[in-house]
Amino acid sequence: MAAQGFAEGQSVHRTPLFDGEDYNYWKTRMEFFLQGYDYQLWTIIEEGDLIVLNPRKEWTDNDRKSLSHNSKAKNLICCVLTRSEFNRISTCKSAKEMWDKLKLTYEGTDKVKETRIDILVTQYEKFQMLTGSLMAHKINMERLSESSSKKKFTNAFKVIAAPSISSSSSSKNAGSEDSDVDDVLSKLQRILKKKHGSRRI
Repeated sequence: MAAQGFAEGQSVHRTPLFDGEDYNYWKTRMEFFLQGYDYQLWTIIEEGDLIVLNPRKEWTDNDRKSLSHNSKAKNLICCVLTRSEFNRISTCKSAKEMWDKLKLTYEGTDKVKETRIDILVTQYEKFQMLTGSLMAHKINMERLSESSSKKKFTNAFKVIAAPSISSSSSSKNAGSEDSDVDDVLSKLQRILKKKHGSRRI
């Protein structure tokens, strides 16, 4: 039972089972397990079967040990795979061939790895460009918001000043919008001066 909120570890005597998920994690754990269990088995998996040159009738004890090690390495790999993963490697003749087939299936060749890296780099660059466009869009939206609030402010002045300038506005239809704003502001200042006396506004 785990004490004080700590999770329990895994057995050092059982091989990690591989079900097709998280290959790199399984591969690393399997390498460590095999190296700790019997380094000779790891060498067989990594480099290939031990070679026996003598014909079967002339096998020595060392030849039998070598063949036994080869079989143990294959058996260990078969025991750590689920049925669907076992089906991938069931036709392989050596432990190295099994290991390499799993590696090729889940990691791919060097060319596949390079292609994956290129795809990830391209996706990252697209993401950076998207981030830049979003920043530009944000700045544009802020500018639009500012100009929109200026227009609202100007329109508010026009509404406030409209009663006092309604008589003169019909004669100034030909003037530009800027002069209208200036007129409205100057008239607003006059109105405010009348209300508040001669104080500077």
